[in-house]
Amino acid sequence: MPIPLTGLAAKLRLQAPGTDVWLAVGVVALLSVLILPLPTLVLDLGLALSITSSVLVLMVALFLRRPLDFTSFPTLLLLTTLLRLSLNVATTRLILSRGNEGPSAAGHVVQAFGGFLMGGDVVIGLILFAILLVVNFMVITKGSGRIAEVAARFSLDAMPGKQMAIDAELSSGAIDEVVARARRRELQEESGFYGAMDGAAKFVRGDAIAALLITFINILGGLAIGLVRHGMPFADAAATFTTLTVGDGLVSQIPALLVSTAAGIVVTKGGMEGTADVALMRQLGGNPKPLALAGGAAAVLALMPGLPALPFLVLAGLAGTAAYLRHQHPPGEESAAAAPPPTAMPADPPISETLRMDMIRLELGIGLLGLAGGEQPRLTEQIKALRRAIAGEMGFVLPPVRIQDNMQLKPDGYSVRIKEIEAGQGEIRPGLMLAMDPAGGMPVLAGERTVEPAFGLPALWIDPTLREEAVFRGCTVVDPPSVLATHLTEIVRQTMAELLSFAETQKLLDELPREQQKLVAELIPAQITVGGVQRVLQMLLAERISIRDLPTILEGIQEACSGGARAIPSIVGHVRARLARQISDAHVGGAGYIPLVTLSPDWEAAFAESLVGPPEDRQLAMAPSRLSEFMQALRAVFDQATRAGEAPVLLTSGGIRFHVRAIVERIRPATPVLAQAEIFPRVRIRTVGTI
Repeated sequence: MPIPLTGLAAKLRLQAPGTDVWLAVGVVALLSVLILPLPTLVLDLGLALSITSSVLVLMVALFLRRPLDFTSFPTLLLLTTLLRLSLNVATTRLILSRGNEGPSAAGHVVQAFGGFLMGGDVVIGLILFAILLVVNFMVITKGSGRIAEVAARFSLDAMPGKQMAIDAELSSGAIDEVVARARRRELQEESGFYGAMDGAAKFVRGDAIAALLITFINILGGLAIGLVRHGMPFADAAATFTTLTVGDGLVSQIPALLVSTAAGIVVTKGGMEGTADVALMRQLGGNPKPLALAGGAAAVLALMPGLPALPFLVLAGLAGTAAYLRHQHPPGEESAAAAPPPTAMPADPPISETLRMDMIRLELGIGLLGLAGGEQPRLTEQIKALRRAIAGEMGFVLPPVRIQDNMQLKPDGYSVRIKEIEAGQGEIRPGLMLAMDPAGGMPVLAGERTVEPAFGLPALWIDPTLREEAVFRGCTVVDPPSVLATHLTEIVRQTMAELLSFAETQKLLDELPREQQKLVAELIPAQITVGGVQRVLQMLLAERISIRDLPTILEGIQEACSGGARAIPSIVGHVRARLARQISDAHVGGAGYIPLVTLSPDWEAAFAESLVGPPEDRQLAMAPSRLSEFMQALRAVFDQATRAGEAPVLLTSGGIRFHVRAIVERIRPATPVLAQAEIFPRVRIRTVGTI
């Protein structure tokens, strides 16, 4: 039976041995051209390859059905730019070293471009070169770069909504897991493609600037070498070296113009379906009225005195004929005949779509939009690093952070919203640097006084030129994106418990290794529900305890449930005891021990006696006066320890830890409260105070 060639041939092509080696050899060869001299024959071959490859890239861009079909374009753009620059350097070496030998000194391709396209006139060649450079640099490259930048930003803004739409279709059963996984992969590829195109547009822009500088250097260097070294008359030296240089410039600018046009076509295609020719014909010629009006305008211009009638009459006839044919055969009839009749009218978007909310949203004032999409350091990269760091430190992946503009904010203001509710806001100054004194005082520098938004420290916005002086004075200096990212990090750490949803908890359980799945099967739902596990994990995250060691946490939950515990605080207390080594290690200070503040026996007894209610739902019923007395004593002891340079934890017995923590959280939310069973036996401890 014959083997189908469609899949086999493609597989053989993709897995052809040695393709990676040939690519590496090609890149090394391109870099070698920058150093090694080339004979004219090899140079002609390279220039021909540059022109042919640029035409190929343009044709591929024209026949693309969607931008994601050409995801290798940013890499190809870099390689073609490197090829042109390498050939420019090789041509420069031949022009300067052998330009006195005549027009063919730099190869026959440069000679042909210098003679044919310039018509033997150097001035015409210079003007053509300048026009091509302006068209490429100022029009095509600048426009396509801006489109790529905006597309990258819009793709970033739309990603959370698209991900939620995929999850909703998966939950409703409209698609299966395989389709959902493919769509998520396509969404990631789209975001990465537009981000790469935003950066790759700078290659072409730099190529245009390099071509201008190389041309200027070639003319001056050629004149100097021709006059001084070879003793040529000025007119001969100017004609020879200028002709070769302009020919070289035209040889490099024409491929650059073609590749820039291809880049513009790819980034402007956007959501356009089908190839460019089909889409343009469908959208320009789909309605007979614009065609008729255009034909009428051409006919009026043909009747105006002084204008040639023939071209306008021909165009009027063509436009009128196209309008008549389109009127007789509307595009809707063809599509209706080809497509099956619709089974139902498209439904309006459900009202439930308005109930969707962003888990984390960063709103920027108009003056800060450049931080997320301009040439400054990318805020998006720091947010990616934040999500990666939280995942490695705390054990779960944060929801995507949606970035959008908000015209109601101050131009330099920003707002962080958690589940649509503002959790923090601040102002930063783009173009300046934030200087802070680690000792807590105001830096002695010239600048704008402010308060660091994440921790409330006094700080200064200083000019970047004062950075070295600030560092010399012992200050910490950070840029605006880092200030914003630090504030966002602190807000996320404070609200991690809210961000751990039921679906995220189920995902954590599903992604456990196979050897842990039996534990999950025995635990859920026989002993506890997924919601109960979620609540346990949320209480751990609320006190900034990592849930990365999820198997140990599940083992602790199973032991607590097997022992008859049903209240979530009791289960959490047992889990915390199982995590004693991890918790203790997190609170060991720089001196190698855990500084402790202990409760006196009187306060231990007072709290224990104030607990009322059944064992599974104990409540604290302490008199307000006693609570006020406890809080005053707590502040005094911890303030004294802080002045001594310690960052202590409060140590209590296991039975009252949960209730003491509920009080301490209101006055000192960052103060850890540990039970005695949570102190690892081998860790060093030191008592620095007693309440």
